[in-house]
Amino acid sequence: MAKPRPLSVKRLRAELAPEKIPYADSREIPDSAKIQSSQPRAFRALELGLAIKDTGYNIFVAGEANLGRTYLVRRFLEPRAKARPCPRDLAYVFNFSDPDRPRILSLPPGDANALRKSLDTALAAIRKEIPERLEQESFARKTESLLRTFQNKKEDHLRDMEQKASTQGFELEVDEQGQLTLYPLVEGKVVSELDYDKLDSALRSSLKKKGDEIQTELAQDLRQISREEKAYQSELDELTLGMIRGVLDTHLTPIEEKYAAEESIVEFLKEIREDVVENRDKFLPQPAQAASPLAFAADAGQDDFFYRYTLSRFVDNSETDGAPVIFENHPTMTNLLGCIERQSELGALYTDFTLIKAGALHRANGGFLVLRVEDLMQEADAWDGLLRALRAGKSKIEDSQEPGISRTKGIEPEPVPLDVKVLLIGTDEMYESLLTLDDRFGKLFKLKAHMQDAVDRTAANIKNYILTLGRIISDSGLLPFDREALAGLVDYSSRMVEDQKKMSLQLPLVRELMIEASALSVVEGRKLVTRETLDKARADRNFRSNLYEEEFMGDYDRQLIKVATTGEAVGRVNGLAVTMYGDYEFGLPHQIACTVGVGHGGIMDLEREAELGGPIHTKGMMILKSYLLRLFAQDKPLVLTGSLCFEQSYVEVDGDSASGAELASLLSALSSVPIKHSLAFTGAVSQSGAIMAVGGVNRKIEGFFQVCRRRGLTGEQGVLLPKDNVIHLMLSDDVVEAVRQGMFHIYPVESIDQALEILTDIPTGTRRASGKFPSSSLYHRVDRRLAELAELAAKQADEE
Repeated sequence: MAKPRPLSVKRLRAELAPEKIPYADSREIPDSAKIQSSQPRAFRALELGLAIKDTGYNIFVAGEANLGRTYLVRRFLEPRAKARPCPRDLAYVFNFSDPDRPRILSLPPGDANALRKSLDTALAAIRKEIPERLEQESFARKTESLLRTFQNKKEDHLRDMEQKASTQGFELEVDEQGQLTLYPLVEGKVVSELDYDKLDSALRSSLKKKGDEIQTELAQDLRQISREEKAYQSELDELTLGMIRGVLDTHLTPIEEKYAAEESIVEFLKEIREDVVENRDKFLPQPAQAASPLAFAADAGQDDFFYRYTLSRFVDNSETDGAPVIFENHPTMTNLLGCIERQSELGALYTDFTLIKAGALHRANGGFLVLRVEDLMQEADAWDGLLRALRAGKSKIEDSQEPGISRTKGIEPEPVPLDVKVLLIGTDEMYESLLTLDDRFGKLFKLKAHMQDAVDRTAANIKNYILTLGRIISDSGLLPFDREALAGLVDYSSRMVEDQKKMSLQLPLVRELMIEASALSVVEGRKLVTRETLDKARADRNFRSNLYEEEFMGDYDRQLIKVATTGEAVGRVNGLAVTMYGDYEFGLPHQIACTVGVGHGGIMDLEREAELGGPIHTKGMMILKSYLLRLFAQDKPLVLTGSLCFEQSYVEVDGDSASGAELASLLSALSSVPIKHSLAFTGAVSQSGAIMAVGGVNRKIEGFFQVCRRRGLTGEQGVLLPKDNVIHLMLSDDVVEAVRQGMFHIYPVESIDQALEILTDIPTGTRRASGKFPSSSLYHRVDRRLAELAELAAKQADEE
């Protein structure tokens, strides 16, 4: 296999030529240009979800943070929501047949407030007009006429009764309360009670008998008076009712006519009429009461009575254009599902239908509700309540009383019918967790809008990307970006995703850099953001975050961390690792060392023995053993003792990206062939010896380059990486420039054989038909040393 050549400069990163951008700067990017979606899977799921009305087809928008998930959902929903009809208003009203169960009314959009004002105005007018009508001269004349007619009839009856009593020798007396008293007449004089007792018994008996007969006769007259009084009261009530109905007609009929097509409203107005008539005494002038706390409470109760005739707006869509799109950022149970509030009056808590408050779920009714799963999962009651409501197709508003407090009398509002599409925004891990742990989730969120984190770097996608950048600049009010800066942003997106053939869709992070570059241009007094300013903004961002990296580099400079960048040694190789502090990632070189000797202990992984090695790293070590078995244990047993470790590593190590370097170190130790320390090596190895792709290659290369540059570049230094990783190179300017000048080299390797030849300048060799490797090859030395170790181990065993 031919020895690989170092990569040319053009293969170290993808660069967009500024002249390929058809705009001199971002001001020329047309605002009206149609931007194609970079998330086809997500858009198809969203479009399907909006087309399906069946319950259960709610949507989970899955993607990692900083993909612009919320922005994508907003941009998708808002234009489509505007094209949909505006949903009807919802309002709660008093339930006259069951006061503890308020009813819900559905009204035309924006009419809840108008109807409430109309009802309040009508009620105020009715309360004012009814007493005024009672005091009008025309009404007074009618009541006086009825009273006079009744009194005349009553007086006629009383005269007849007096005449009857007088004829029988009695006098009839009527007091101010209308009580009748018979007094006997003896010799033309009224007999008092005292004189009556002095009469002889025969006379008293005679008078008593006559009195009883007269009372029986007069009782018929009294009953007639009572009937006429009832007739009078009935006529008076009918007169009053006629007046009240006239007032109600005056103020309620226009409302009824306006909402004649709304059956529920007409029915509610009818109930108001009936209740006003039934409780007409509340509308009549009340007798004045002396000032006292009880009187105050009575007045408050009188006013509280009239709340039943109003309307409590629950959902008001008067300012909604099309279907509502609600983003609830704080989805507590109250904010999401509504509540029933309580008020304190004279030390007691009470509630009524005017204290029923809507939640985001109700405000989104007829439209769309968007929630972030991270927020929703903090509120277990809100999550359960949302799923119950979606499953039932209606939302039951619960009392907001806190647990542990003695329960007071409450109300049970009529549930709200739901017609809402819920969109949850979260990560893939959250989607999988919910799908696994909550059976209800899969039944209610059947659509997954999966967002990708990168897009192919094609000409069409680059054009679309630049249009998107133009919109970001316009929407964010940034300074214009010239074409060189726009090209730099495209390249930066490929750097973010570490792929020459792709562009990152983490546009919020790109936007952050654009904001910082624009601000830096303002500080420098520029009117355009140039490539120079953009690069400076990137450098400033790195400087703000690279304190720990600089401290590590200082330790390399002072040789506190022992990593050689010149010379060579047996069993020692420079490996590369990536470290993350916060959101800042950087690469650091580490020396990997191996020792071998006689024994049966095998290859010991010191990281694993010290419990610093993760499972993937342990698997990589097992692959090394498998490689040795395949290549060198076909004619003899593998008998050796050895150890591998990361020098000066005090944290957990995981991953297999150092397995290639570890194998190189092991083979160097076995062959006694030194490895160049001017080179570093990253790559995973397979059992067949193939070098496979790993992550973080740009940061790894740049980390080793920084150490080399600080010590002085010799022209011999460089990095070996898997050939499959070449497409992932998006190296920094200083690395590219050093390669251009021949001071640093990047070697792509496909196998451990190629890597060893570069690291040692000795070919590894291929086993011949005889079963032996060429005598000048590295593998010959390894094979010979393994045979020696096996013999020594066998001899030692014999001696024992």
